Amino acid sequence: MQKRLPSWVINKCSHNSDVLNLKASLRKQNLNTVCESARCPNQAKCFSQKRVTFLIMGSRCTRCCRFCAVEKGKPFALDEKEPSKIADFCSRLDLKHAVITSVTRDDLPDGGAAHFAKAICAIKKHCPKIMIEALTPDFQGNPRALDKVLQAAPDVWSHNMETVRELYFAVRTRADYYRSLNILSWIKNHSDNIYTKSGFMLGLGEKQEQIIRLMQDLRRVDCDFLTIGQYLQPTRTSLPVTEYVLPKKFEEYKQTAYQMGFKDVMSKPLARTSYHSALQFEHAEKTAIG
Repeated sequence: MQKRLPSWVINKCSHNSDVLNLKASLRKQNLNTVCESARCPNQAKCFSQKRVTFLIMGSRCTRCCRFCAVEKGKPFALDEKEPSKIADFCSRLDLKHAVITSVTRDDLPDGGAAHFAKAICAIKKHCPKIMIEALTPDFQGNPRALDKVLQAAPDVWSHNMETVRELYFAVRTRADYYRSLNILSWIKNHSDNIYTKSGFMLGLGEKQEQIIRLMQDLRRVDCDFLTIGQYLQPTRTSLPVTEYVLPKKFEEYKQTAYQMGFKDVMSKPLARTSYHSALQFEHAEKTAIG
């Protein structure tokens, strides 16, 4: 039986006219968002403030991670016009910060890295002052694929660990803990001015010592930003929630992460990778200047 949701993981923001209008605009352009596909609890709040996280390369993922609500199955062909459509959407909304993520496309030779890079470049061309965050899949650890995204030079490159090493087989069957760590390390070793970011969930059965070790591993590869959020079971067939972690525990992990040296940490039950991501970047930039 699914546990009753505690009050601290319920977002009461409603779908007002601004939210509905934004959704209608996205549908008109045939653009996807992870906000909708992954059933993010912050969707209404972010949409009402014109904050979206674009989901590129279709809505179907080639992997079957058991925590994720994104549709699984055989993906459709890439929409070659998608990068320009996203760039135009960013321009019309006058976005100052754009976050792009994607489904995992193991069916493509480069995992879709070239398409990812095209989207970043298209946004830069249309909106030269915009800050771009790329939340990428692992591209199976292919350095040539990673280099394609690197050449597009996002301001922040995010790649989520999602959970502790001990739970990877149960949660992310076709992913690899050390491959994901190596991707974050590769980015730092090949760029002097791209911030790296990662995130993971609580409530999947992890132990505190495992969480601490995960944060230590992220600092060893010089990861800059961290997000920690509560796992919420998106569908009946998804992994069950083992625990709803108290907000005070999230605050404890936040303080521990800062002590380890992370530049910015978002740790709260409803925190998600792209939630208030602009604030993380701005905080790091101000700290660097100061």
